[in-house]
Amino acid sequence: MTFYQKLRLAQRKNDTLLCVGLDPEPSRIPRSLRRRGNPALEFNRRIIEATEDLVCAYKLNISFYESSGARGWDTVHRTLASIPRGLVTIGDGKRGDIRNSSEKQAGLFCDDWKFSASTVNPWMGFDSVDPFIRRKDRGAFILAVTSNPGSRDFQHLKVRGRPLYEHVIAAAKKWNLRRNIGLVVGATRPADLRRVRSLVPEMPLLIPGIGAQKGDLAATVRFGCDPKGEMAVINVGRAILYASGGADFAEKARTAALAYRDRINAYRDKYFG
Repeated sequence: MTFYQKLRLAQRKNDTLLCVGLDPEPSRIPRSLRRRGNPALEFNRRIIEATEDLVCAYKLNISFYESSGARGWDTVHRTLASIPRGLVTIGDGKRGDIRNSSEKQAGLFCDDWKFSASTVNPWMGFDSVDPFIRRKDRGAFILAVTSNPGSRDFQHLKVRGRPLYEHVIAAAKKWNLRRNIGLVVGATRPADLRRVRSLVPEMPLLIPGIGAQKGDLAATVRFGCDPKGEMAVINVGRAILYASGGADFAEKARTAALAYRDRINAYRDKYFG
């Protein structure tokens, strides 16, 4: 099964484009879990149990785990083991280095941790991306237009009359021989999102910036989906994870995830019928 096929199946099975970002911040984990042996792992497990029927994917920002040393790496393994096999898992590490270094990075993300997909920085060119896209069942979301304030420092620079990010997209299209490449495009840039989708009508887009970053959800669905109303992976993290700081955090996370899922689907019905 190709990465594209797995993503479509997950979106259709649960009728959702929602991705939950599992980025546990120790200071925000409810007090009821802090005496556990591994509070972050228990927090993740409870969030997964509460939301697994509402999502197509879970995304783990690796920085939240690497900062905990060896226990964080173990938490990644055990969190992934808690996620139902039919769902997509995304290792958000924004890797990409010279070939021999990228080989090691891809070995960790694709073969050891076994993420369905990884986020990859294309700045160093094809040889830095290639190790992540060799297997048709493993995907890579290449950074194109990110949601952070500094994204315009480089991504919108004009190169031969076009913004730099469009050159990244053109390269990604050439590299997509196994149909396993997607792009990262922030929800805080709706005009850019619309432009990107016009350039890649069928490629999956990982779209952060909804929720705490206040991206436009209606525009995200309208401009982020493919012509079938699919292939947008809309990530929400803090607005779901921390919907409550109390013992009812998992219940409140489910309520928030359900609300996002239903709003997304309402816009899908509106724009794609």
